Amino acid sequence: MLSVWAIEGIPEIVAGDDLARIIGDLVGSLEEGDILAVTSKIVSKAEGRFVLAADREQAITDETVRVVATKVHHGGVTRIVENHLGIVAAAAGVDASNTPEGTVLLLPRDPDASALRLRTALEYRFGVRLGVIITDTLGRAWREGQTDAAIGASGVRVLDDLRGSLDTQGRRLDVTIPATGDEIASAADLVKRKSGGLPVAVVRGLAHLLDEDAEGARSLVRPAANDMFRLGTDEAWNQGFAAGQRDARE
Repeated sequence: MLSVWAIEGIPEIVAGDDLARIIGDLVGSLEEGDILAVTSKIVSKAEGRFVLAADREQAITDETVRVVATKVHHGGVTRIVENHLGIVAAAAGVDASNTPEGTVLLLPRDPDASALRLRTALEYRFGVRLGVIITDTLGRAWREGQTDAAIGASGVRVLDDLRGSLDTQGRRLDVTIPATGDEIASAADLVKRKSGGLPVAVVRGLAHLLDEDAEGARSLVRPAANDMFRLGTDEAWNQGFAAGQRDARE
């Protein structure tokens, strides 16, 4: 049976806080196979990922590796970009909400490493095997709204490769690879809630996904060679037009 619940009482996190101790004190107990889904914001705060930024747009620019698409609207400009982690997201994951005045919050420098440190500390404390997922809120192509996804992971398979197995009718599965890390993050988001002050959830019942040697959430980032939608419509058109102009001159 799958069960998911949020941990109550997580305080406001500041730089230098020991997340493993705080979570461990409040969770009470953990069982073999439990997976913790931890909102990236509290990880970033504990790791001191604040930067002074009178202009949030400059912070976004500094975190941007590649612009995917931009859209001008009545409130300004939305930029969908690839950041240093390879994640494609609005505003490069730079967060200006619930941060001290004059600062913005960046994503953890290495979310997979953050997940590993947290898992190691909690496994030592409780003496059981655990998984940890670091989550962040992302939009999705072709779909309205946002959902939480895994940006860091340790000890849990974030991709469950079913290729080569058979379906209920005996047919071979050739392309089926559920993104279990994102599914866990989304399930946890239902109980954490965006404005509920509940940044950590426990997911119980998925012990079969635990794997000490599993790749981190970086493995969820689609390689450029396999990305059929690497640019927004306007950006692709402009790039193609510029290439055509160059060819014509040559």
